[in-house]
Amino acid sequence: MILVAILVCEVGFWVAILAGLSARYVLNRPKLGGLLLVVAPIIDAVLLVLVTVDLLRGGTASWHHGLAGLYIGISIAYGHRMIAWMDARFAARFRGAPRPTPLSGVAYAVACWKDVARTLLAAAITTAILGGLVLVVADPARTTALLGIFPVLGIVVVIDVLWAISYSLWPKRARPAEAK
Repeated sequence: MILVAILVCEVGFWVAILAGLSARYVLNRPKLGGLLLVVAPIIDAVLLVLVTVDLLRGGTASWHHGLAGLYIGISIAYGHRMIAWMDARFAARFRGAPRPTPLSGVAYAVACWKDVARTLLAAAITTAILGGLVLVVADPARTTALLGIFPVLGIVVVIDVLWAISYSLWPKRARPAEAK
């Protein structure tokens, strides 16, 4: 049941973003677009409530519950960046704004380190959500599966740090069309 809720919320999150950007750029209704974009974080809150209610009603946590916490953490930490990325492409497509220039060199390495900070934030948010669920449910036998997400968070952080280090040592080269 929670896996279905996660999938519905994930689809709803992207539908809200696409509807918001479409209203802003295609329909030329920026206020409506902004309102629809606000729905995306509300969907995350709904998912958190669903997971909490499921566990408080006696459900036993599974990896699905942990995935919900991870999804919310990533959504909060990376959501603004993802929306800004899409917004720039909508503006280029529908308003004639210049397409964003792909990053290379030091600028790309700096962007990678900013992503490390976002990944750490996502891991912290996920940890807080899952830790909060463990405390609220107060039944270790039913929340053991949530602890399995923590090693995954560690692996994700390590991979992101290694990614940033690699591009700091060996900067990404500009594509030939991008070279000036």
